[in-house]
Amino acid sequence: MRTEFHAQLDRLTAELGEMCGIAADTAAEATTAVLVGDVAAARRVRNHLSSLDELNAQVDRRAFSLLARHAPVAHDLRLVMTAFAIAANADRMGALATNIAGIGTRGRTGVAVPATALGLFADMGRHAVDLAERAQRAVIAGDTGEAARIQQGDEAMNDLNRQLLGAVLNDRWSDGVAAATDVALLGRFYERFADHAVDIARKVIFQVSGRTPEVGQIPI
Repeated sequence: MRTEFHAQLDRLTAELGEMCGIAADTAAEATTAVLVGDVAAARRVRNHLSSLDELNAQVDRRAFSLLARHAPVAHDLRLVMTAFAIAANADRMGALATNIAGIGTRGRTGVAVPATALGLFADMGRHAVDLAERAQRAVIAGDTGEAARIQQGDEAMNDLNRQLLGAVLNDRWSDGVAAATDVALLGRFYERFADHAVDIARKVIFQVSGRTPEVGQIPI
């Protein structure tokens, strides 16, 4: 019975890692959609989101079953209980990537985002992929060091978003109100994507140590 229990725990962890990996893929594809107006990439993001939705439901079922059948305690209980939040965060990352891809491809011709903002979005996309991949490694290995490094990546994402908003609010902005709104929304979506990665990191630290770090206080 215990062997079955731990096999199910391993499967739960693997599913959570898979979800984080898919979230990384959505960030990469969504950024491609933004940078080059790639409609096919946007479609792949939507397909990834469907996979995340299915895995989220699967994780919930598995976690509820483990709670009902095995009554886990201590570290095992923390692993099962945090699975709900980790899965929900990864799923939300995919939804945010879908929003990003949607804005990036709604221009009638070519790229919908002003050329002046493309460099910042390329950087934000790289950070988003890196954060999701770090979350995947942290979840699979219970690696608190990797979880801590996610906080640093989130701070970098926040800085990029501040630069983006500074460009939009600058008197020299010449791309109009609609483009400014799209750019601000995209920046916010990338920032929220990073925030969900940070929440996954906090859950990993709780799994391992039994304590929940304060927001912005993940130890490096």
